[in-house]
Amino acid sequence: MRNTLKFYGLAMLAIVFCTMTLHAQDTDAADSTGLPGDHFSLEGALELFKKATSPEDFEKLLNAEGNNVNNLDLNEDGETDYIRVVDNMDGDVHAVVLQVPVSATESQDVAVIEIEKQGADQAILQIVGDEDIFGEQLIVEPFEEEAKSKGRGGPSADYELMRVVVNVWAWPSVRFVYAPAYRVWVSPWRWSYYPGFWKPWRPRPWRTFYVGVRPYRGYYHPVTVHRVVRAHAVYAPRRTSSKVVHTKTTVIKKTPSGKTAVATQKTTTVKGKNGKVQAQRKTTAVKGKNGKVKAQKSTTKVHRRKGGR
Repeated sequence: MRNTLKFYGLAMLAIVFCTMTLHAQDTDAADSTGLPGDHFSLEGALELFKKATSPEDFEKLLNAEGNNVNNLDLNEDGETDYIRVVDNMDGDVHAVVLQVPVSATESQDVAVIEIEKQGADQAILQIVGDEDIFGEQLIVEPFEEEAKSKGRGGPSADYELMRVVVNVWAWPSVRFVYAPAYRVWVSPWRWSYYPGFWKPWRPRPWRTFYVGVRPYRGYYHPVTVHRVVRAHAVYAPRRTSSKVVHTKTTVIKKTPSGKTAVATQKTTTVKGKNGKVQAQRKTTAVKGKNGKVKAQKSTTKVHRRKGGR
């Protein structure tokens, strides 16, 4: 009897553990958009730019597996993509583009770091994720927190933490591009012609990559305002988009209200032990500008063997 109760208790613990694990997995899956942007960290890119000594050094850091920032495979060849860095300079503004050659004829911008000098020793920047990669333009910037009094002051004064825009003039990469002798960096690498130091790797599963980029989010946050207006104006006419990437990831549709929404499509394939496709499930989620899902539709196609099996 005692052994039976012990076995029953262990069985119940196992069931609870499995249920909690599946619930956690479902929660993670719900956070994934299914877009390529899930596999690139804008926050991580800013952290690498902060550490880099130059745009060339930044390009090397972006393409290093251990930095866990780039997990993109836009051409779906089973290997991570090489990201080239191109600086577009106009006076005292810079638009540093992060770009992937997806074929011999097409390239796709992943993001752009926009920088403006605002004084002798002051500069601000933002990174803007491309709409074909993230579904819409996603803006991220560095922030710092400072205490602000909520009352009259004194020993018992109440304070709240306020996020303030960061002066990035002290970043080595920023000082480098504003040096008098700076020569504008345009990556010499292109499709099928890459540096010897770069060794592509197989992309990590989304959940694994997501966990790895969490530390970057403590120093950078999304915003909705373009602060670096002049640099963004320099970049806009130079934006490069791949028709292949755009077609695979986003479809622009009109909602009944007439407002533009983004419909993302994700296909899940189930294969049997023999490697043959048993079923395919296509999920289409329509999102509004606020990022909330307005509608979702799933269709499943089952591939049956002859004889009805």
